[in-house]
Amino acid sequence: MDTNKGIKIITHASAFFAPILVPLLVWLITAERELREMALQALLFHIGLSLLIGISVIFSFFLIGLPFLVVFAIMGIYYPIKGIIYSLNDTPFSYPVVGRMMK
Repeated sequence: MDTNKGIKIITHASAFFAPILVPLLVWLITAERELREMALQALLFHIGLSLLIGISVIFSFFLIGLPFLVVFAIMGIYYPIKGIIYSLNDTPFSYPVVGRMMK
C-alpha cells in the first residue's frame, strides 16, 4: 500500500478515535501539499462539526436541537467513511463546505 494512501485512510478514520489530533499532526508533520490540504480539510470539518454538535446538545434541552443533533451525528459518521472509501480507490475527496472554501 502506498504511504500517502495509508496516511489518508488513517486521517479519515481518525474521526472515530481522535478527530482533531490526528489531522493536526498530519498537517504539521507532512510536507506533501496534497496530504496537507486533506488533513486541513479533515481538521476544519471535525472542529466545525464538534462545535455544531455541542451547540445542538445545548439546544436539545429545549427539544429544538434534537433533529440537528441527529443530522450532525450522521454527517460525522458518513463523511469520514466516504473519505476512507475514496482514499482506498485513489479518488480525490473533499469534505463538504470546507473543501469548497479551500478551492
